[in-house]
Amino acid sequence: MRVAVRIELSEGDRQRLERLSRSRSAAVRLRERSRIVLMAAGGMTNKAIAEALGTDQNKVGRWRRRFADEGLDGIAKERPRGGNHGGKSTEAQAELRSEVIRLTTQTDPPDATHWSCRSMARAAGTTHSFVHRVWRSCGLKPHLVRTFKVSTDPRFEEKLTDVVGLYLNPPDNAAVFSFDEKSSVQALDRTQPGLPLKKGRAGTMTHDFKRHGTTSLFVALDVASGAVIGETYKRHRHQEVLKFLRKVEKAVPKDQEIHIILDNYATHKHARVMEWIERQKRVFLHFTPTSASWLNLVERFLSTLTEKQIRRGVFHSVNHLEQCLKDYIETYNEDPRPLVWTKPAGEILKKVERARKALAAAST
Repeated sequence: MRVAVRIELSEGDRQRLERLSRSRSAAVRLRERSRIVLMAAGGMTNKAIAEALGTDQNKVGRWRRRFADEGLDGIAKERPRGGNHGGKSTEAQAELRSEVIRLTTQTDPPDATHWSCRSMARAAGTTHSFVHRVWRSCGLKPHLVRTFKVSTDPRFEEKLTDVVGLYLNPPDNAAVFSFDEKSSVQALDRTQPGLPLKKGRAGTMTHDFKRHGTTSLFVALDVASGAVIGETYKRHRHQEVLKFLRKVEKAVPKDQEIHIILDNYATHKHARVMEWIERQKRVFLHFTPTSASWLNLVERFLSTLTEKQIRRGVFHSVNHLEQCLKDYIETYNEDPRPLVWTKPAGEILKKVERARKALAAAST
């Protein structure tokens, strides 16, 4: 158990500390330290002082010791915070910082997939707190990873320009739709009721669940208005694609063209589907490049639907799931907001080209 340092004050120090403790011009921290020393000189314990001033005992003990060792200068001056990293010079710290950055960005740890603060500290011969400060200042986050894939479609530029052109400069007297499916949506029911949200505790749900079956949701997003046409089907075949395309076609006035943006899923290019498109003189399909689902605006809507309706949902049957999906779309359509595409094709192509060059350099 640490014994509190005994404080003895001369008359001059006592008068100066009393003036500082009452002075409105002195810094708040200095007034508090002066009161700590005066109370300590009066025989009070660190715990009693901390309770009286509404602070913690460690702070009381620190300023008590500083005054005993250095007098008034000990509480009047701030010491440099963070130290100088074990007595290293500024130049040595800069070199160590550069080494931490180099190891983080150019090497992998020998026994793991990514660096941690402590594994990097061992490799660089420093402390984990120093590594943490370097990473935070540089924005380095080795524990995080983002997925990506650069499209290898030989007609990438052509398809990209076509789709982005529909977003930024749609044809006159035409309706533009972004279409996709969310297939095999599971109707999951939890094995026990969840506990509600309360102060100090998040809402809870069981880790296991009951499967009641699946459904497929077909969605067409009107790019101009943000309104959504949706339908659920038990299966996901070209027959269902045709049914849904007919529904979209009926929803658009007869005097308008219909341009539909969709991905390269096999059912979208089925012979029966393409035959129907050829017969419908006003319906045109625009396929996104392979491995470029980010180009389809409806993906943003499906992501929101998953987050708000499906991920934490509890569904007692497939019919219950389908009704919840339809209710969500109906509510969404009461106040639809268009998803606005802003990037021109030229900027996207430049970014993709940089990514291809980086991949080529990494593979050599």
